[in-house]
Amino acid sequence: MGHGRHEPSGSVSSISELIPTQNSTQSASSSPSRKNHKLIILSIISVFLLVSCAISAALLVHFKNKGSSDKSQAIIARKPTQAISKTCSKTRYPVLCVNSLVDFPGSLTANQRDLVHISVNMTLQRVGKALYGASGINNLEMDTRVRSAYEDCLELLEDSVDQLSRSLSSVGSNAKLGSTGDVLTWLSAALTNQDTCTEGFEDVSGNVKSQMELQLSDLSELVSNALAIFSGSSDEEDFAGIPIQNRRRKLLDSSFSIDHDSDFPAWVGSKERKLLATPISAVQANIIVSKDGNNGTYKTITEAIKAAPQQSKQRTIIYIRAGRYEEKLIKVGKKKTNLMFIGDGIGKTIITGGKSVHDGLTTFHTASFAASGAGFIARDITFENYAGPSKHQAVALRVGADHSVVYHCSIIGYQDTLYVHSQRQFYRECDIYGTVDFIFGNAAVVLQKCNIYARKPMDQQKNTITAQNRKDPNQNTGISIHSCRILAAKDLEASKGSTQSFLGRPWKMYSRVVYLLSYMGDHIQPRGWLEWNSNFALDTLYYGEYMNYGPGGAVGQRVKWPGYRVITSTSEASKFTVAQFIYGSSWLPSTGVAFLSGLSV
Repeated sequence: MGHGRHEPSGSVSSISELIPTQNSTQSASSSPSRKNHKLIILSIISVFLLVSCAISAALLVHFKNKGSSDKSQAIIARKPTQAISKTCSKTRYPVLCVNSLVDFPGSLTANQRDLVHISVNMTLQRVGKALYGASGINNLEMDTRVRSAYEDCLELLEDSVDQLSRSLSSVGSNAKLGSTGDVLTWLSAALTNQDTCTEGFEDVSGNVKSQMELQLSDLSELVSNALAIFSGSSDEEDFAGIPIQNRRRKLLDSSFSIDHDSDFPAWVGSKERKLLATPISAVQANIIVSKDGNNGTYKTITEAIKAAPQQSKQRTIIYIRAGRYEEKLIKVGKKKTNLMFIGDGIGKTIITGGKSVHDGLTTFHTASFAASGAGFIARDITFENYAGPSKHQAVALRVGADHSVVYHCSIIGYQDTLYVHSQRQFYRECDIYGTVDFIFGNAAVVLQKCNIYARKPMDQQKNTITAQNRKDPNQNTGISIHSCRILAAKDLEASKGSTQSFLGRPWKMYSRVVYLLSYMGDHIQPRGWLEWNSNFALDTLYYGEYMNYGPGGAVGQRVKWPGYRVITSTSEASKFTVAQFIYGSSWLPSTGVAFLSGLSV
């Protein structure tokens, strides 16, 4: 979450109380590693620009062959066609949409279907240009806080280039069946990336911020427009005026079933089904991490990740033996795909850290463990951030990896414990501990059969379980909490009478959270939900509860916000289940993790 977000309390904390000033952080000069990073980025962008130019040239030839001439192109330049006007009317920023499309090669002879492809291509080129420009200021002097925000942006922009590139390959006339949900996910994630990048600079000033604002100008709006144009190309209707599905028109496999004999979906690959069902001691790992580093093992998780193959389509298993692992930066980058981390069990294999915004870092930068490589799986591990409540935002686990699964893990922190940043995620049988906004982000995520523990916060603070930051109505994101237990941790039990706990509060305009068939303890306030700031987002959010139970589950005294609803329709509730909310392209069953596809407990 951005540095402007503070914990809910009886008295509002000032920004200066939460965030160290730039003068209080140590200046960080450029290093050889940063220079190497810049060279890598420049190489990536060079390749990207060549590919993008080739695509643009192909499009230009294609559309010119439809009958337009150079002369007619020049005559009608900058005057939108009917197709452009109609297409841009679907967006949230129509003027920018028209101005950005009319000058793009081929747009003036394109039909509405063609403009879907063109809008993604144009946005991809613009994001690539921003990444190229941003990499050029790497050697400027930056203090810790600014350097943190700057490095976040480089990573996020690079991820967006990848997501937009994949989207581009899926929206052409030869796109394979079943890509609709994927494209919505990737475009939604690219938009979230830009928001996170921008938020990192909210509470700083200076030349670097000015330079980055120049590079990022209109970027979020352009991605939003591409998302709206693609979303509008589907013939599905939104539910209750707010899109809550993953546009599954082409996604569902009619052969879907559950193999009740093995407690796994029937069409899980035999290798991974056995892997998830195999006792830890019998797992055949590709890479082993051990604190002593003996017998061909790695001493650190960072070394193990480095040793794993890049862009692998095969599963690589990294077994982390019992121990407490605290490293400077443990990150599964986007090139490290299909990595599975297996520990010796909750409380035995512990990945920990103590970074926080109090250290002059962005929230994004504080994670003890972060993953953005697609196909990330973690099993039988504790992820922890021990910074404590007084240090405010301090992330234990951050995930932005598509098709990720976290199974039988413990995630422990206070404020901002679990950062479900973006893309499709699934959590099963996990224990999650925190105080303020401790499950937050903008992924399309289902938490199933998890124990969610509110802890004792600082004096005057209120507990809020979720803070979902869906900013755009076309994003296919939200937090679904299904068949879970919402509990008070031991340290909260004694102070339940003086500490208020809520199901969530809206971080962004279209915040979306649902609780389905879950037990709620008596620490949950009868009104259920907390405002973010006065009336902000109360009529645009989507907060729903369906057949929850327990002393905190009664809905009679819940908030009366326009966006809050007690869900009574099975059809509506089902839209937030695994089968409909994160099912896209049959990815979850291939992981081998047991799950409920529908509402049944």
